[in-house]
Amino acid sequence: MAKGTVRYWAAAKAAAGTAEEPYDAITLAEALDAARERHPGELVRVLRRCSFLVDGDPVGTRAHETVRLAEGGTVEVLPPFAGG
Repeated sequence: MAKGTVRYWAAAKAAAGTAEEPYDAITLAEALDAARERHPGELVRVLRRCSFLVDGDPVGTRAHETVRLAEGGTVEVLPPFAGG
């Protein structure tokens, strides 16, 4: 298992009730499953609309089960932003 940080932005931050928390996971899917377990309710709904960066790289359409997390890495949780 790799240990790192999940950072929540905007609506995801509000739904999680925190700006960041640690992860202990091998893949992005595992880290997100753990977040859903810790924060049932609104965060589960918000995560369906989010995009993700892993160590600064966009995940895009890759399956979350295939995105490996690094020791000391960072997952950014980005809900859709309005404005321009």
